[in-house]
Amino acid sequence: MRAAKEEAPMSGNLTAMIDVVFQLIIFFVVTTNMQNTVDQRIKLAIAPHGQSISDKPKDPREIKIDLDEKGNIYIAKSSLTPSILTSIVRKAVSEYGVDVPIVIRADGNAQHSAVQTTMNAVTASGIYKIKFAVLKESGSKGKEKGK
Repeated sequence: MRAAKEEAPMSGNLTAMIDVVFQLIIFFVVTTNMQNTVDQRIKLAIAPHGQSISDKPKDPREIKIDLDEKGNIYIAKSSLTPSILTSIVRKAVSEYGVDVPIVIRADGNAQHSAVQTTMNAVTASGIYKIKFAVLKESGSKGKEKGK
């Protein structure tokens, strides 16, 4: 029998690989539009006398909750149950306080009970100031107004 030769463990410089991974992460973060998480399937209600949103910069803590006509709740196009929504808002409250801006984007054909369920899930976290997104006029696409 032959004596087994001991092989030296393989080693290499991982610095180049780590640099490539970081560059890929930066590329994907820059090219992904994080602000475009609005669900276009939701047809907002029209409120011609609603209060317009000011043009000041948006609060990065703002939580936009979408509610489709079937009563399904979404944040950033991810489906949620009311209890999960409550836990998400509670987490935000624990980090930022009760002044976290909440915007509910309910479909114009959504049942009021679904909107009420969503509001109850938010208020269970201690937030009682909620904004609703509506359209100012029927032909305005993407011109959301707060009420």
